[in-house]
Amino acid sequence: MSQYIFKMPDLGEGTVDAEIVAWHTKPGDAVSEDQLIVEVMTDKAAVEVPAPVSGRVVSITGTPGDKVAVGSPLIVFDIGDGAAAHAPPHAPNSTIAKAPAVPAAAVSAIASAPAVASAPAANPGRVMASPANRRRAREAGIDLSTVVGSGPGGRILRDDLAGRTPQPVPTRSDHPAARAVPETSEIKVIGLRRLIAERMSEAKRNIPHFAYVEEVDVTELESLRQQLNLSRPADAANLTFLPLVVMALTRVLDSFPQCNVLYDAARGVLVRHRAVHVGIATQTPDGLKVPVVRNAQSLGLWEAAAEIRRLAERARSNKATRDELTGSTITVTSLGKLGGIASTPIINAPEVGIIGLNKATLRPVVYQDAVAVRLVMNLSSSFDHRFVDGYDAAAMIQALKELLEHPAMIFIPKVRSP
Repeated sequence: MSQYIFKMPDLGEGTVDAEIVAWHTKPGDAVSEDQLIVEVMTDKAAVEVPAPVSGRVVSITGTPGDKVAVGSPLIVFDIGDGAAAHAPPHAPNSTIAKAPAVPAAAVSAIASAPAVASAPAANPGRVMASPANRRRAREAGIDLSTVVGSGPGGRILRDDLAGRTPQPVPTRSDHPAARAVPETSEIKVIGLRRLIAERMSEAKRNIPHFAYVEEVDVTELESLRQQLNLSRPADAANLTFLPLVVMALTRVLDSFPQCNVLYDAARGVLVRHRAVHVGIATQTPDGLKVPVVRNAQSLGLWEAAAEIRRLAERARSNKATRDELTGSTITVTSLGKLGGIASTPIINAPEVGIIGLNKATLRPVVYQDAVAVRLVMNLSSSFDHRFVDGYDAAAMIQALKELLEHPAMIFIPKVRSP
């Protein structure tokens, strides 16, 4: 018997170890070269690791949640005497598919998703699918072994799951011998969820949050939004409040540059930006991610709206690149219809501010010296109190409120002093 020991590869960018997220093989399985064997995650990226050789699995190292050091044995193959000459001394970097990197800045959103690499035809009885699609199938009750994949090598894509009929779920037998359903279950915190937990804990532990909530009358903003939507083709995507808020925010930050800042803790330096790169907190099946609308100050309204939709879709489908998920200078988050009355968003370090949109509802308010029903939405914000004084934070939100309540001002060029 000839054995080939495959060690945890160096995944770059100073990585010293990687966490096992999911094994796709087990001792005794026969695997072919380039077949997906394990998914791992570093603090920078999620990675799908293919087999460097063909053979039978003798042993594996670690279970999901365990960390394996770079250079330590990861999996041992029995490749037989005839295959020994073909076994590479090290797995080439080209066989490892890296996902978009997890942004070091991300706190409320960890942006990491496995990138799909070209794979050979699937082995009989083996399902080729990304972790996200495996989860979608599991939640929908779809047996992946019955799905024909249209991707490279028969890999199952998201579109392949559309319209599939869920498999019937067996009902519990009432026979006395039937096994009792446990009262509790344990879910190990690993991979992306672990990174989210660590980053959010770090943000709350290290950043003194100053929270500020302001009520905004968005009646006129809603009227403008509806009028703009009527001017679009019937099949065009509807405009939401989000791009209007982003447009207003870029105007406001021109007068409050201390809020468009990144804090470099290692050097003890505040990096102030002229350009406004707005992070858009986006809920995805894998957790909250923050794709970035770059140079938002130079975009028109429809350009901003289209870019927000594009980035959100790429984040949800795990197609966003590292560049699309890093580099934001301030973040906007919205819970949409679930927005509630108020919230306390967690700052997306190393940024120093985050703006949250709450639910817009009809309320009786005093308007022009009379009680009237108006559409009102609260803005919930958090600022790093080490670098943004409470007065400046409140003044910035008040300036944003002024623009949103008089939305025509968003589109009027600013008159600069001579």
